Amino acid sequence: MGGTRHALRGTARRTGTEGRAAVVAALMLAMALAALDSTVVATAVPQIVGDLGGFSVFSWLFSGYLLAVTVTLPLYGKLSDTFGRKPVLVAGAAVFLLGSLLCALAWDMGSLIAFRIVQGLGGGALQGTVQTLAADLYPLKERPRIQARLSTVWAVSAVAGPGLGGVLAAYADWRWIFLVNLPVGAVALWLVVRHLHEPPRPVTGTRARVDWAGALAVFACGGVLLTALVQGGVAWPWLSAPSLALFGTGLALVAVVVLVERRAAEPLIPGWVWRRPTIAAVNLALGALGLLMVAPAVFLPTYAQAVLGLAPVAAGFVLSVWTLSWPVSAALSQHVYRRIGFRHTAMLGIGTAALILLAFPFLPYPGRAWQPALLMLLLGAALGLFQLPLIVGVQSTVGWSERGTATASVLFCRQTGQTVGAALFGAVANGVLASRLGGAGDLDSVTRALDAGTAAPEPTRRAVADAVHAVYLGASAAAALAFLALLLLAPRRFPVLTDGPALTDGPALKDGSP
Repeated sequence: MGGTRHALRGTARRTGTEGRAAVVAALMLAMALAALDSTVVATAVPQIVGDLGGFSVFSWLFSGYLLAVTVTLPLYGKLSDTFGRKPVLVAGAAVFLLGSLLCALAWDMGSLIAFRIVQGLGGGALQGTVQTLAADLYPLKERPRIQARLSTVWAVSAVAGPGLGGVLAAYADWRWIFLVNLPVGAVALWLVVRHLHEPPRPVTGTRARVDWAGALAVFACGGVLLTALVQGGVAWPWLSAPSLALFGTGLALVAVVVLVERRAAEPLIPGWVWRRPTIAAVNLALGALGLLMVAPAVFLPTYAQAVLGLAPVAAGFVLSVWTLSWPVSAALSQHVYRRIGFRHTAMLGIGTAALILLAFPFLPYPGRAWQPALLMLLLGAALGLFQLPLIVGVQSTVGWSERGTATASVLFCRQTGQTVGAALFGAVANGVLASRLGGAGDLDSVTRALDAGTAAPEPTRRAVADAVHAVYLGASAAAALAFLALLLLAPRRFPVLTDGPALTDGPALKDGSP
């Protein structure tokens, strides 16, 4: 342990102050690329479909990318713990840039979907390794600052993505959406290669084992279940034979994953991730966060246009205000959790978020734009107080050799929550719309009516309002589940590893938050 601890301190020291600033810049660029590519394609879909065709399957441009990112997060976390952060980040960035280039060269919708999956295979490395490296480079007392920066980059990039995609598609060509990744990614890659210096891994005399069987099983399981969630209720009814067959196969593959992982010498998803109450509680809480984030991110713009009558730009502003309060709240959260602990700070944030989400259905109808905008501003502040203390807290309870796996597990759960939320709340919204409009409407038909540039008729406005209200009630329930997970499962004070002047991995524990 002593040799390992000495080597691990070297990452921050060998990188140096100037080098660390360059690496942080690279991490922020990498985070921006990963966030942008989750949303930038949305507003360019009409141009892409007009050029390549394949309207019936274009949704896989998003779900294929999301699938690849989600199911590879545990693999990259384990690889970074085994071989180091730098080779994983470099390899992931290279795959991401290759996927971007191939997307720009796509000749039909099938090839574009395939190349988006290649992009996602690299995007999983960007998301997980960036968060882990941030914890490696900074001691506990400085981690909130770097994590707040990364949260800001993620939030701003995710919200700016649709606008950037629309501008490039309208004034250049949709292929530039992917080509612009190349120079930005190349700069990030060069900074990492040039300035990130990790110490050599200690020689243990045993060959590192990678659980490739587990990775394949997780990928197959995630692929089948996400396909069932994405296509269910769209390509076929939820209770149809294809839907039931996919869910049944997915559940069988879950059992295969458990069996493979229990027999693996170095499992991809080690049992300690769920046996430790702190990490298990945070996994569940951030899974619920991913679930509830779907409500504003996906449905609020439609509400703002259909119910409030706002133009697309103004509707986007109503959503984007939470990117103002979220990073500010996250940066200030350290002053709260230093006093009351990680768990209580997160419970304060998610409890407040549940009340804010619950208040949305009680807004006056049709109301004014400032009313949902104010709720979004408050929601961003509450979620900043919730998410960052949990990520910093989990990273601080493990040493370097487990940090990549622990970080990947919480990000995997959050990403899975978003995927489940998109399918679940989409079904809820479509069901409410169908019941209000006599079975003739769904969110897609409402969006097409808005795109025609005419005001939505009163029955449609009321139906959309009722549908979004139901979604927000579901999001409030998800926030309540996150609160209960922390209340019932998380220890009152996280068992934090003591920190040295930079990166440390000591055996001593102190019972409590910093």
